[in-house]
Amino acid sequence: MGIFRRSGSSVWHYDFIVRGQRFQGSTGKTNKRDAEFVFHKLKLEAHANPNDVARSDPNMTFAALVAEFFARGAARPHHRERLKFLLPFFGDLPLARLTRGLAGDYRLDRKAGKPISDATVNRDLSTLRHILYWAVDQSIIAANPVARLRLAAEPRKFRKIVSVSEEQRLLDAAPEHLREMALVAIDTGMRRGEITHQRREDIDMSRRLILVTKSKTIGGQLREIPMTGRVYDLLAGKKEREGYTFTYNGRPIRILKTAWKSTLRRAGLRHFRFHDLRHTFNTRLMEAGVVQDIRMALMGHSSGNQVHATYTHVELPAKRRAIARLESWLKEQAEAETEEVQGGTQHGDSKNA
Repeated sequence: MGIFRRSGSSVWHYDFIVRGQRFQGSTGKTNKRDAEFVFHKLKLEAHANPNDVARSDPNMTFAALVAEFFARGAARPHHRERLKFLLPFFGDLPLARLTRGLAGDYRLDRKAGKPISDATVNRDLSTLRHILYWAVDQSIIAANPVARLRLAAEPRKFRKIVSVSEEQRLLDAAPEHLREMALVAIDTGMRRGEITHQRREDIDMSRRLILVTKSKTIGGQLREIPMTGRVYDLLAGKKEREGYTFTYNGRPIRILKTAWKSTLRRAGLRHFRFHDLRHTFNTRLMEAGVVQDIRMALMGHSSGNQVHATYTHVELPAKRRAIARLESWLKEQAEAETEEVQGGTQHGDSKNA
């Protein structure tokens, strides 16, 4: 038993027994060395989990796996973006040939063109690893070949936190649709995609709650966010009772790049991302004394084995108290900044006198 070629065929086949169970099939390879590689990989997988190997297809390519990944509704928008770069490199590769070494080669290939940060390549490889873990869960492969792949260390980056005065300048300079979205982002921590997909049917005005039903993370979906007073006033002023909450000329909003850059320029603010409004929300909660579990529950964070962490079970009254503390903190900050400006003006007047 081992690998062999049938009469008249150029393709190598395998035949082996593990724990009394016999495995037979085609390696899909005409080159003996490649066939031996597939054979040894399948044998190792059989020792790890013979039931899964029986259903594995060594000829299945990464592109075919991705098609299955999309067909079963497991893909998210950010996966689609990363696959634009992953598929040209891994697409035609049989899953049996995919290794950590090839993932390393991908990093070198990705960075060979225009300058790309390690963080960007890490996001690509995280998507690759996620799809392969999904394949394991679906019994398409027995083990994830890049499970122990080490991602490159990423330098910590400064994240812009918007002050209360900067926030006001931003809102004053923004067109109506962007002003509404920015206000909601900075008072709820919702992602841009969550805001643009928010539907009126999923807003409970009587309970002052926003139900997030479209999110990039599992922890972000179906979370309840209590409204601040100004978010409530904003939403109460909208007449529509169904469809997208935030639109431009009656159409769904997809791109903010041009409007965002123009708004920052009119406001006289240095460039920062719309996503930084979400970081600002988190930082303000922290400075208001809201503990991490509640902050994470409000923001819908989840990653890896933390999906079922404590913060996913934070109850609504605790969230309401957190938003109330945020509003009190904002009021104090606004008053402090007003006093500082008035103090500076009075000091200037006394010097002029």
